[in-house]
Amino acid sequence: MQEYFEIGKIVNTFGIKGMVKIIPYTEDVTNFERLKKLYIIQKKQKTEYEIEEVKYHKNMVLIKFKGIETVEQAESLRNATIEIPRKDATPLEEGTYYIADLLGMEVYTDENKLLGILKDIYNTGSNDIYVVKNELGKQTLLPGIEDVIKEVSLEENKIIVHLIEGLEI
Repeated sequence: MQEYFEIGKIVNTFGIKGMVKIIPYTEDVTNFERLKKLYIIQKKQKTEYEIEEVKYHKNMVLIKFKGIETVEQAESLRNATIEIPRKDATPLEEGTYYIADLLGMEVYTDENKLLGILKDIYNTGSNDIYVVKNELGKQTLLPGIEDVIKEVSLEENKIIVHLIEGLEI
């Protein structure tokens, strides 16, 4: 399992006192408020930063880090990704999973036919879309709904799906 989760990307500065603007990759942006520190990844180097303040602006998260006092210092963090350790991630309800844990899993039909490997998951608002690719590169899109996603086994690295009408491969 993945030890760290990518939770956002620094895309710009905000104001003149060293704040950065972050595109969050999490569903609940208020999770940033409970974090005390996070890791910034730049040029394959991971550096720990302590959070001083968190604000929100137009679907973005604004963070002021201790030690980043000027717009020039904040600018040096632009395009960096932000990670947190798994232990700091929000606990999930039973039957829900971190996307990072699902990617790369084998996807089988309930008739035990291998569809391929889970390559990506997109959130459309109403439900997730699972992107499965077979060994020939053919892509299958599956809605992340109970009628389709029947079983997820992290231990077996396997997802079992039921192909409802209109999804036949």
